[in-house]
Amino acid sequence: MTLSHFSAAIFISFLLLTLHHHAESTQPPYSCDSSSNSPYYPFCNTRLPISKRAQDLVSRLTLDEKLAQLVNTAPAIPRLGIPSYQWWSEALHGVADAGFGIRFNGTIKSATSFPQVILTAASFDPNLWYQISKTIGKEARAVYNAGQATGMTFWAPNINVFRDPRWGRGQETAGEDPLMNAKYGVAYVRGLQGDSFEGGKLGERLQASACCKHFTAYDLDHWKGLDRFVYDARVTSQDLADTYQPPFQSCIEQGRASGIMCAYNRVNGVPNCANFNLLTKTARQQWKFDGYITSDCGAVSIIHDEQGYAKTAEDAIADVFRAGMDVECGDYITKHGKSAVSQKKLPISQIDRALQNLFSIRIRLGLLDGNPTKLPFGTIGPDQVCSKQSLQLALEAARDGIVLLKNTNSLLPLPKTNPTIALIGPNANASSKVFLGNYYGRPCNLVTLLQGFEGYAKDTVYHPGCDDGPQCAYAQIEGAVEVAKKVDYVVLVMGLDQSQERESHDREYLGLPGKQEELIKSVARASKRPVVLVLLCGGPVDITSAKFDDKVGGILWAGYPGELGGVALAQVVFGDHNPGGKLPITWYPKDFIKVPMTDMRMRADPASGYPGRTYRFYTGPKVYEFGYGLSYTKYSYKLLSLSHNTLHINQSSTHLTTQNSETIRYKLVSELAEETCQTMLLSIALGVTNHGNMAGKHPVLLFVRQGKVRNNGNPVKQLVGFQSVKLNAGETVQVGFELSPCEHLSVANEAGSMVIEEGSYLLLVGDQEYPIEITV
Repeated sequence: MTLSHFSAAIFISFLLLTLHHHAESTQPPYSCDSSSNSPYYPFCNTRLPISKRAQDLVSRLTLDEKLAQLVNTAPAIPRLGIPSYQWWSEALHGVADAGFGIRFNGTIKSATSFPQVILTAASFDPNLWYQISKTIGKEARAVYNAGQATGMTFWAPNINVFRDPRWGRGQETAGEDPLMNAKYGVAYVRGLQGDSFEGGKLGERLQASACCKHFTAYDLDHWKGLDRFVYDARVTSQDLADTYQPPFQSCIEQGRASGIMCAYNRVNGVPNCANFNLLTKTARQQWKFDGYITSDCGAVSIIHDEQGYAKTAEDAIADVFRAGMDVECGDYITKHGKSAVSQKKLPISQIDRALQNLFSIRIRLGLLDGNPTKLPFGTIGPDQVCSKQSLQLALEAARDGIVLLKNTNSLLPLPKTNPTIALIGPNANASSKVFLGNYYGRPCNLVTLLQGFEGYAKDTVYHPGCDDGPQCAYAQIEGAVEVAKKVDYVVLVMGLDQSQERESHDREYLGLPGKQEELIKSVARASKRPVVLVLLCGGPVDITSAKFDDKVGGILWAGYPGELGGVALAQVVFGDHNPGGKLPITWYPKDFIKVPMTDMRMRADPASGYPGRTYRFYTGPKVYEFGYGLSYTKYSYKLLSLSHNTLHINQSSTHLTTQNSETIRYKLVSELAEETCQTMLLSIALGVTNHGNMAGKHPVLLFVRQGKVRNNGNPVKQLVGFQSVKLNAGETVQVGFELSPCEHLSVANEAGSMVIEEGSYLLLVGDQEYPIEITV
């Protein structure tokens, strides 16, 4: 298939002709059909409060029926007309059949496969994130309405911070910054569940249910023989307060997520799923979480079988329900739940509480309200899956995330005058296993990079460069060099795939695998012009060699760009789209692997040589910085207004601390009234100008740092706001930010309390600095 200069709209219309979603649909599973002759129970009464309905249903169950409902594969209860339910479904970046709740075996054969989250994050565009998840939620409901889903609870988003560049699942996250993960989580939850972008319009009804995972401090899968099942993450109160917990707090308080997943690992000795302080005191009591809590799959069994935290299987089950967990992904409760009850380790009251939470979610989803076609979301049909709008959004997400890392002498974009092009490299004609990342479903119609390029250069030549994919243990360097010599331009497509980074597999090397670097150097030396290097990968790679190689003229990072990534990359390379993405992660040098992955400390420790982690605390050399990204145009910033550059906080007690012989005055945020925080809001207006001759979409990143550098564990700088704006050539637009000192200018102290320190601060955007002063 060739694109032959199709516009995006025409191309997507062409794709739609190849999709068939018009077969006869089957009935979705539901309860409480008023048209049948079955008994009418109070739990079917939609006029009753949801809690009363759930309470009535639970009261009618026998012990065996109750225990059977506490696992992800919940059986039917025929005598009450309750169908079976599957709690485990996946929708990380599109509705997927990776869990057990979704089937693509009927009317609907596929669903829109958006870019992997790490690339979508690079757009720094919360509205785009919301539109994607809203589309995923609609497609999920369409699958249910077509009778191809036995559950509507989706175990996404993954909002763990991408702490270590080796983590195999970092690709699933919005990067290394807690604020970004928090905003991504909120946008995803609101979109999937059917809320508005601003929130607050959801009510009790759910389009689909989102589940924020993995709670908490989970970011090691399998590294040097140590796996996530037995790993005990040693985390300071300070790091918990300002790094690991904020995304989950936002997901619950602002996003109003209806689900949480507790993680496999232990934190400071206690398994997450058995941690009462975490699940009940923090999530339910402090953050007012109102939903269900699931274990990760098999996480209950390992508490006894692998971690040895519980002495018996029954103790493990008792521990998790006492902590506040509601449903197990697995069958440990099926095997040992009844004996836990008979040994009086698992009280019926805790079982009932869990079931109340579980059935409340099913009621909120409308699954116990009668025929779903007569209910909200009941008219969402197969025509809304893989629609023209969905595919256009997938294309937009891929384009907006692609990051231009190098463009010497404006090599890019390449001319469209039908040049001869060579696509060389192990990812140059990659299939779904590379383009889609992990946790993907069945794409509507995946377009490879080779297909995308053929729309601009019909004589595009392809050479794999390596015999064995991205691991590239065996390279075909001579053949690749011969191809490179004969064409006008060479585009090398390198990077990683799921054999290199995935769930249960962390990396041990940060460079390009195998002989990829040698292949790049050899082809670059042989080509007529400097080459373009395209990297497909989730985690960062050390490409210092290519960065400083004059024969490598352009470098693009494209993550795992989803089913229309081939079109998006071609449009960027040939100038039909101006790249504007920025890196959501720091790219570290190869020798960062000297730092143990098990060291959970975020902050640097100069005394021991520990360099710290992420742009907020890392003090070592970088290949590329967080927030880095070029464009085919130039942007500048100008301060238009700053509401005030001095803040005086005189409410509450002033505290003192001494660090390095300096006395620092500070306020505890917890002692400041919410009204006080609101009255101190800081407004900043910026003018952003596009100085080039090409329109672009540009993320504006606002950071804050303290004016005086103190070695007291405070961040080097901290992202406090970001917006994505579209600018025509020569256009200036105004961008506004509103900062709360309590939220944006506070730091965590060693006790894990958020404090506002007296002193000078700098607001940073691009190369501009704007000073503010805080006195207490």
